[in-house]
Amino acid sequence: MRVQLCVVGRLRSGPERDLIDDYLKRFDRTGRALGLGPVTVTEVEDRKGGGMAAEAALLRKAIPAGARLCILDERGKLMSSPDFAQRLGEIRDGGTGDLAFVIGGADGLDPSLRAEADMALSFGQMVWPHMLVRVMLSEQLYRAASILAGSPYHRV
Repeated sequence: MRVQLCVVGRLRSGPERDLIDDYLKRFDRTGRALGLGPVTVTEVEDRKGGGMAAEAALLRKAIPAGARLCILDERGKLMSSPDFAQRLGEIRDGGTGDLAFVIGGADGLDPSLRAEADMALSFGQMVWPHMLVRVMLSEQLYRAASILAGSPYHRV
């Protein structure tokens, strides 16, 4: 199952980029044998200032046709790492070819795009900067693959 991160904003070189690149490389290596990956990151940017609706239109273009859609949203479902790993495995085992994780910009996601999601995931009730959400999602994808592979990375 291919994994797509469709995100608003361009990430420059720096510590966040280094962390994301490292975790996604680990995910690709660990997930390959499990039928997970590769991960592709598509960054979109609304240069015309059209707000959430314009960002949603750009994000829709980045989502592969037929992909299952998981949005990152503070109103989404809270999950433990093992539960997230199990859900990822279930989606893969259900025959999904593409899974797209969508992270909005500073104002969040347009309500119309939220309504289209198959799943909404939350990293807590706090609002996180979208660049940090990318880091956290990348780490959780690697952690999920590690859990599914039986690796000792995740400790209970």
